[in-house]
Amino acid sequence: MQDNESQKNLVMAIALSLAVLLGWQYFFVWPKEQERRRLEQSRQIQQPNVPAGTGTATSGAPTATTAKQGSTPSAAGTLPGTAGTIGREAISSALSRSAALAASPRIKIATPSLTGSIALKGGRIDDLILAKYTETLKPGSDHVVLFSPTGTGESYFAEYGWVAGAGQSVKVPDRDTLWTASAHTLTPTTPVTLTWANGQGFTFKRTLSIDDKYLFTVKDEVDNKSAGAAVLQPYARIYRHGVPKVEGWAILHEGPIGFLSPDDKNGLKELTYADLKKDAETALKDKKIPLGEKAFAGVKGGWIGFTDKYWAATLIPDQASTYDAHVVAYAKTSDQEEGFQTDYIEPAQTIAPGATIASTASLFAGAKEVRVLDGYRDAKSIKRFDFLVDWGMFWFITKPLFWLIERLYALLGNFGLAIIAVTVLVKAAFFPLANKSYESMAKMKKVQPEMEKMREQYKDDKAKMQQELMALYSKHKINPASGCLPMLLQIPVFFALYKVLFVTLDMRHAPFYGWVKDLSAPDPTNIFNIFGLLPFDPTMLPVIGPYLHLGVWPIIMGITMWIQMQLNPKQPDPMQQALFNWMPVMFTFMLGAFPAGLVIYWAWSNLLSVSQQYYIMQKNGSDIHLWDNIGIAKLFGGKKKA
Repeated sequence: MQDNESQKNLVMAIALSLAVLLGWQYFFVWPKEQERRRLEQSRQIQQPNVPAGTGTATSGAPTATTAKQGSTPSAAGTLPGTAGTIGREAISSALSRSAALAASPRIKIATPSLTGSIALKGGRIDDLILAKYTETLKPGSDHVVLFSPTGTGESYFAEYGWVAGAGQSVKVPDRDTLWTASAHTLTPTTPVTLTWANGQGFTFKRTLSIDDKYLFTVKDEVDNKSAGAAVLQPYARIYRHGVPKVEGWAILHEGPIGFLSPDDKNGLKELTYADLKKDAETALKDKKIPLGEKAFAGVKGGWIGFTDKYWAATLIPDQASTYDAHVVAYAKTSDQEEGFQTDYIEPAQTIAPGATIASTASLFAGAKEVRVLDGYRDAKSIKRFDFLVDWGMFWFITKPLFWLIERLYALLGNFGLAIIAVTVLVKAAFFPLANKSYESMAKMKKVQPEMEKMREQYKDDKAKMQQELMALYSKHKINPASGCLPMLLQIPVFFALYKVLFVTLDMRHAPFYGWVKDLSAPDPTNIFNIFGLLPFDPTMLPVIGPYLHLGVWPIIMGITMWIQMQLNPKQPDPMQQALFNWMPVMFTFMLGAFPAGLVIYWAWSNLLSVSQQYYIMQKNGSDIHLWDNIGIAKLFGGKKKA
């Protein structure tokens, strides 16, 4: 009875797992794929190509303009923790990207990694394009746009400035201030200084510099030529309009992120758009305040910003300064748009007549290239800046695995081959443990008939049955735990390898051989249109479309999984055996839409597992059930023995 109950529980667990995977595929994966394709088609129709290396800045040199007199910012919303009113963006008619860029004079950004521009109106860094990355592999594909100016419906920008202290009447630069620029273009060798005088004796200067990767350095200075002192606080923020499109995988964090504590264990803060939006909507309903906020007071060092799967934008304060940081969600109202903000504000500084105060900070805005992030972490002493990549709770495993894959990639010249090679090396490293596990299982199978007799003989005396089983184990030198423990030790490593392949940038647009041109995308072939011979996409069919993404590599993976399961003896329960027979088929359909690199990894891992298990079963003289289960033994007149 106990065995029957265990079998029923196993069947139920597998059935529930399949139901969850099927539901996830239907309700999450397929809608996201449809939305991705819709956005791609819309982008191709509405937006012109943005050539790398040219940027999108308004042509012509920035000219000296009569600066508009600044004022205490008057937009609705607040920068939490300050007396200022900086935050939400007013709802505006949706502009094309070119129209929004033309609304302000601009200075160009030109580096090997970034192009774009900085708006002289407001001094915002609001136009950034990743020069080395395109949206797709198609010829003429747009380059990835990271930052966009306000008014486009996809506003995403960084802003630095000053807030006047309580009771102060000092006019500070705001979003409408027109700055004067010292140069036409910001390059790694040409910093640019923005200048604005407020008409009260205070001159604001902002010196912007950039390296050849993704790091801006922003130095804000204020000169006081007036007769009185003033109190100012430096701040910085990154604002993002609406709820950004995210991949939506539990294995990957996308959203507000920061390292805001000296404690390694609790320093990393990962928040979701959904939770913050809910907080803002609740606050609007209950308190009539259209924002939700997470505050972090008295932080020293660290960073805060937003992360996508492959790209990120983060504020990096002076690592020696203490500041208050916030993550804010703004609810949509009749006159204000929905948005999210990460910001920090440093302690107030008093500026005496004839004196100068300054604040220096950095902005990372670009691709999450692991070596680049590690380099900034070390060179700038930025605490855990490498955690912008979601290494997960097993980071002490995932990071070394990435290092190994990277070295193999450099050696073999193909990321797909690097995946195969690292899988072989990991399997080889765990072979002694796997050997022990399979040996233990083989010995357990040999004594299975004796164990069944004991269970039947002592079914009414559990203590005696346990005693006899222990004696049997001792006689045959079997350790029951040795079959499970090695397998448990391998699980974190193989999960970590899967995570590395999923979250790191290196696999994006990396080609394999044959038809796979992008390992981060699903296998482009499909058995349901005869691998491209029929001119339609079966994955876009209603209802059943999510389950029809079945290419060559998913089929290979399914075959290897099926062969692996056939190494085990047939189950006595027909229902259970049928479930085991169909499970590889189900997983093949469900995992067909996964990135091809992950499917290749699973297929290769399955094949190596089959080889290992076959070898160990032969070595221990166990029956090779594979031949019986697939019917080959009958062709040769009997059961295949080791």
